[in-house]
Amino acid sequence: MNVLAFGTSNSRNSINQKLARYSAAQIDDADVTLLDIHDLEMPIFSEEREKESGIPQFAHNFYQAIGDTDAVIISFAEYNGSYTSAYKNLFDWASRIDMKVYQDKPVIMLATSPGSSGAQSVLAAAKGSAPFFAADVKGALSLPNFFDNFDVGTGQVTDEAFNKQLNEAINKL
Repeated sequence: MNVLAFGTSNSRNSINQKLARYSAAQIDDADVTLLDIHDLEMPIFSEEREKESGIPQFAHNFYQAIGDTDAVIISFAEYNGSYTSAYKNLFDWASRIDMKVYQDKPVIMLATSPGSSGAQSVLAAAKGSAPFFAADVKGALSLPNFFDNFDVGTGQVTDEAFNKQLNEAINKL
């Protein structure tokens, strides 16, 4: 199985990138591609820019990466209760290629934050809008208190309840 995994923060130290990497590694015999959206930054979407210059190649690359995979694991960072601007911009550009950005791929949606909410607001928004963008959501999980539940040294989630839910979602892929 080919799996595309990424966090939605453009921070080089993204805890959501760490969670996406960990989660993808739990899939037996998976060929995992880790995407860093920091490498896909492009101009802020506007209809004027699209008319003037077309859709940036990075948006095509992102859309193609989803199309080339069997499953997607996304870990949503939450900025001010919503999507990060880096991810929202990338997603907006990709949706101009085709509104079915996720191309009917099975998706596991994750979210984490240093606080007790575990970025549940953005996760709920992503899960709620998933059908409009052709995401076949197999699980939506939040890991609260990242630094209490993730051993940064080993790269492992230490919360057994989360790990159990993650394995259940993986089994649906």
